[in-house]
Amino acid sequence: MRYEDFNTEENQKEQKITNGEKQNVLPSRVMSIDALRGFDMFWIIGGERIFASLDAIFKSPQTAWIKNQLSHVEWEGFRFEDLIMPLFLFVVGVVMPFSLAGRLERGDSKRKIYLHIIKRTLLLFVLGMVAQGNLLDFDLSNLHIYCNTLQAIAAGYLIASIIILNMERAGQIITTAVLLLLFWALMMLVPVPGQGADKLAADGNLAIYLDKLILGRFQDKTHYTWLLSSMTFAGTVMLGAMAGHLLRSQKSNVIKVLSLLGLGIGGVVLGLAWDKYLGFHIIKHLWTSSFVLFVGGICYLLLAFFYLIIDVWGFKKWAFIFVVIGMNAIAVYMARSLFGFQIFGDALVGGLDKFCGSWKDLIHRVTDLAIVWLILLWMYRKRSFIKI
Repeated sequence: MRYEDFNTEENQKEQKITNGEKQNVLPSRVMSIDALRGFDMFWIIGGERIFASLDAIFKSPQTAWIKNQLSHVEWEGFRFEDLIMPLFLFVVGVVMPFSLAGRLERGDSKRKIYLHIIKRTLLLFVLGMVAQGNLLDFDLSNLHIYCNTLQAIAAGYLIASIIILNMERAGQIITTAVLLLLFWALMMLVPVPGQGADKLAADGNLAIYLDKLILGRFQDKTHYTWLLSSMTFAGTVMLGAMAGHLLRSQKSNVIKVLSLLGLGIGGVVLGLAWDKYLGFHIIKHLWTSSFVLFVGGICYLLLAFFYLIIDVWGFKKWAFIFVVIGMNAIAVYMARSLFGFQIFGDALVGGLDKFCGSWKDLIHRVTDLAIVWLILLWMYRKRSFIKI
């Protein structure tokens, strides 16, 4: 079954007639968005373990660098691994103008839309507690309320939905900028009890102070921050929404690609400048405003590449492996969080370990990912998509 088979006449209109004239209309489902989501999930469900295992085989400076890029920075700075979570939030934002506009165009009331948003937000929050908050342990002493990517998506999605539904494009841009500036002001200007001179220290910043104060024993005991950082989670989602607005527009494909590239370069430059010259450093654990702009810029560049290659030039076959993953992103994320996928490699190729030497981990990880992908392919062909 081809990807195009899912774009029925009902949800994909190549043209519409207005006052007797034909106007080009972008399909409601853009393949590059699904492929980019799948690219992101590829690393989460096994890609990072596959590439990290190369260093055990080749032991070269190049593979050591790759392995290093597939681990998080301890605090300040950036590696490739630090892109995975924000890219997830960014793609959620890209889809929002399509989904919200579709609901409004088919006549859904704002009340109905808000009820759907609240339902989805709550479900994401509960799934986050299941995935990482130890909810299924049924032990309050071990429960973490707000500690997971899905919950960051929930917060960012809720705030971004309110912004998009109630503001014109200019207002959305201004509000996003205000969120980033307000987060910077709160973090750098508001004094914290017992705080030293370094306002961005792992244990001494305003965001972690509020998490510990409000969440108490339900705080996840890490240096990742959540409550105050919900403002910048929303910032990342809104950067994606700006890209979604652009892709839905009547602008030419050339303008869309150039705009995405310009926004990408601009985001990276502004993020680095905010880090270097204003001292508000790129720190994923805090989701600082400079981090939002820097990684947002990289997300724009990736989207520009995917959109140009797939939807403009029409080279789609190579992206199918990612589309299959991206169409069931939440399902595979939850499956990976609950039981992992190492069981496949252990069961199917574990008996070969004595012959594999340094290739053992690579063979296991490739087997894991291959089995997961085949399951997702079966779901894709059955049109079985788990949505929330």
